[in-house]
Amino acid sequence: MHDDRNLVEARLKRVLNERIRPAIHPESVPLEVAVWHAPDEPVPVAEGLAAEAEPIAVGQAWGKPWGTSWFTVTGTVPREWSGRIVEAILDLGFDADKPGFQCEGLVYRPDGTPVKGLNPRNQWVRIASSAEGGEEVRLHVEAASNPIILGHDAFRPTAMGDRETAGGDPLYLLTRMDLAVFDKTVWELVMDLEVLGELMLELPVDSARRWELLRAVERALDAVDLQDVGGTAAAARAELAGVLASPAAPSAHRISAVGHAHIDSAWLWPLRETVRKVARTTSNMTALLEDEPDFVFAMSQAQQWAWVKEHRPEVWAKVTKAVAAGRFVPAGGMWVESDTNMPGSEAMARQFVHGKRFFIDEFGVDNEEVWLPDTFGFAAGLPQIIKAAGSKRLLTQKISWSQTNTFPHHTFLWEGIDGTRIFTHFPPVDTYNCSMQGRELAHAARNFKDKGVARHSLAPTGWGDGGGGTTREMVAKAARVRDLEGSPVVTWETPSEFFAKAEAEYPQPPVWVGELYLELHRATLTSQAKTKQGNRRSESLLREAELWAATAAVRADAPYPYERLDRIWKTVLLHQFHDILPGSSIAWVHREARRTYELVARELNEIIDGAQRALAGEGQEELIFNGAPHARHGVPAGGAAPAGHAPGTRARPTAEGGFVLEDELLRVEIDGRGLVVSARDLRGGREAIAPGRAANLLQLHQDFPNKWDAWDVDEFYRHTVTDLTEAEDVRLDGDGVVVRRSFGASAVTQRLTLAGGRLEIDTEVDWHETEKFLKLAFPLDVRADRYASESQYGHSFRATHTNTSWEAAKFEACNHRFLHVEEPGWGVAVVNDSTYGHDVTREVDEHGTTTTLRVSLLRAPRFPDPETDQGTHRFRHALVPGAGIGDAVREGYFINLPERRVAGAGPVEPLVTVDDDAVVVTAVKLADDESGDVVVRFHESRGGRAKATLRAGFPVAEVVATDLLERPTGEPQRQGGEIPVTLRPFELVTLRLKRA
Repeated sequence: MHDDRNLVEARLKRVLNERIRPAIHPESVPLEVAVWHAPDEPVPVAEGLAAEAEPIAVGQAWGKPWGTSWFTVTGTVPREWSGRIVEAILDLGFDADKPGFQCEGLVYRPDGTPVKGLNPRNQWVRIASSAEGGEEVRLHVEAASNPIILGHDAFRPTAMGDRETAGGDPLYLLTRMDLAVFDKTVWELVMDLEVLGELMLELPVDSARRWELLRAVERALDAVDLQDVGGTAAAARAELAGVLASPAAPSAHRISAVGHAHIDSAWLWPLRETVRKVARTTSNMTALLEDEPDFVFAMSQAQQWAWVKEHRPEVWAKVTKAVAAGRFVPAGGMWVESDTNMPGSEAMARQFVHGKRFFIDEFGVDNEEVWLPDTFGFAAGLPQIIKAAGSKRLLTQKISWSQTNTFPHHTFLWEGIDGTRIFTHFPPVDTYNCSMQGRELAHAARNFKDKGVARHSLAPTGWGDGGGGTTREMVAKAARVRDLEGSPVVTWETPSEFFAKAEAEYPQPPVWVGELYLELHRATLTSQAKTKQGNRRSESLLREAELWAATAAVRADAPYPYERLDRIWKTVLLHQFHDILPGSSIAWVHREARRTYELVARELNEIIDGAQRALAGEGQEELIFNGAPHARHGVPAGGAAPAGHAPGTRARPTAEGGFVLEDELLRVEIDGRGLVVSARDLRGGREAIAPGRAANLLQLHQDFPNKWDAWDVDEFYRHTVTDLTEAEDVRLDGDGVVVRRSFGASAVTQRLTLAGGRLEIDTEVDWHETEKFLKLAFPLDVRADRYASESQYGHSFRATHTNTSWEAAKFEACNHRFLHVEEPGWGVAVVNDSTYGHDVTREVDEHGTTTTLRVSLLRAPRFPDPETDQGTHRFRHALVPGAGIGDAVREGYFINLPERRVAGAGPVEPLVTVDDDAVVVTAVKLADDESGDVVVRFHESRGGRAKATLRAGFPVAEVVATDLLERPTGEPQRQGGEIPVTLRPFELVTLRLKRA
């Protein structure tokens, strides 16, 4: 037989596109359309429905950037359509290739009842399944004219990312507003042909099944009368029935399809628009659940559920009904799908506390799955947080985006820094927007790396980001591949059903130890510095607010601000979403974030100030309040006392034109360029700076990645570097040295001082560069093959060398408060108050090994925010020679939690103390149930064993260990105010202390 595959395949494509698909709606009549343009921000539904609309015609322009227009469509069903299925086709001017990234609409009935969303792949609204001729039709559409930021010409700078710069010209042309007959038989034929045509292309050319499908498709096309598609569709379907009925092989891969609509809580749209995207999508999904009995839909991010409840109660009613039926599934158990690299220990814990508690309170659902398909890598401290929250499974897809190495597993156990293991799945379909195309399903089966020992994977199915979620077409395709020869077997299942099957069939999966590093999007650790600073400072202020408010409640009977802290936590957690904190959102998002962080800081400082004044009492003695978990200057952790001795600094010029700063512990020499050429640890008798090198070195790189500007820094950025060694002014100022430099259109002012054995560097940058990357370098005289960087509840190690491609790929990585590098018995730490990105490299010459730590300060990408980070920034870092890992932990807290000075009557005893500095208390608060119990969370911080005694500074009736949600995990112990604890390396413990 001659090979005519190409002929038949090309015929199928053209006939589908030009004849059969258009015949799905064979008859149509135009609707009358009127529009009212809201003058500014979105209005309540009742206002939009009542507004006076003006006529508008198909083909006319509408929709200024970020505007809202209310369309009213009216018409009459023709009498000759009686008994037929009738739909409204409402095309607002969609680009079919950009679902979720353009205009969208939500359809309402005249009484304000939501019907469904309108999206590029979902433009229909069912009017009647059996029409009555002469029926009047009236619908309202709340249409959002969101601009396309990530267009076909991607990553070009655009002013559209903020309504203040986007202009007022309309963006869209009204394309189609019709009533139409829906021919279900033709639609079913399209589904048949799409499924078989797509499957056919994925099968081996020499397989019999491929040729069976080809001949069946050819017969079906022969049966179609192109001038009477509706009249011949049933005959064409009959030609396909046989091949569609052939069952899958027993060994076929099994795919659990989960209805899904990944909605970024802010990205190329502001937070307020996400509220509406969620409403549109949930309206779509509740409607689809009513029509499709096998379909199940899962939605993560408790914040998005809360938005529906608050802003769209009429949609919420439908959602809660579907949840009760078990088909609309709360997933993930986090407040938002946050970044997991940068959030601090407590913030990461609270993502689960607030997320899981919302689902428990609203629905009685305590799900065990963590759902993070799109997050940019996973810190090694996360597994024990997941376990401590009462969860045990993780799903993500993003690691498949790694550029250098292919991850070796799809189902595995992920082991964190403390030894906790979490059952983890990476969907081999390699997308969290699966649309049930044959190529996607075939890729999942081929790509699955655990063949032979497992055969289940998961496919999140639906258009995300406001694209409308799962479509009826996806459901129809899934029905056809439920048991189809040549295809994986697809079944709609909940995430928990999938994980139960996956765990049962794979009882001993492989283990991956340490962070799940994404070899992509590394620049998200630096972009939008003010957003990152706002996050870090909010976390520190929340720690203090809880600590001092709890202490004041116990010591001074002051009211505890439960509601305020709950609200502020949720605000901070929302802004840890994986496009806000990483700095990859539009200008509007980050402008609002900066303002929000200012308000958060103001309110938290009010709470702290009020609590400290209540504790200090009336008096004139200056008290130092120490919110850090370690004592300093004679002030206990979590307490207040008069200031103790702090080492003084001697500052003097040198004959060479530089300066020397010296205290009891450290001697630092700064040369005439303002660079640190010596930092000598006086106790250890050891020089920290590598021979012939200089620290405090600002370095400027060209930074123009191949794509994903705000997200990516590509390794070739290192090929060119400018050392900023020229100084306009280097002078002694009191006990410190001030350095001023300028470069390009920017300027830097630094102040270098000593404080208790550390060199503090306060850097102010007036930044006006574009597509540049600014780093601060510390070349150290330390030979080490690995270094430590702080993560949640501990730290993890990374190599300083590039022996393998896995190590070489980590050329930019994340840390929290500290980096630490050491030889046995002696080390150096670099601590910071607000930066995350860094790199560590090593060189060997005749002087030995130089290990260079460089912290990343600023970038200047132009997409999606063309003005990223323009303006003034301030950073604080400290170099700590002679530091062990415990010193790094302590100094990291000190720089983030500065002392507070309050006039009062006398010392304030800490609410709790621990007698081992290796045990770090991360939270002291009152229990969320308002019982008045004191909750204390702590962990072992150095990676070793610890035995300690936790002492309560108040009478304790009962102590019980709890999970993160403050639920008991053991029996209560009656042991008074002294509680012995034994901790494994990095072990996390939460105790609930009932007050006597």
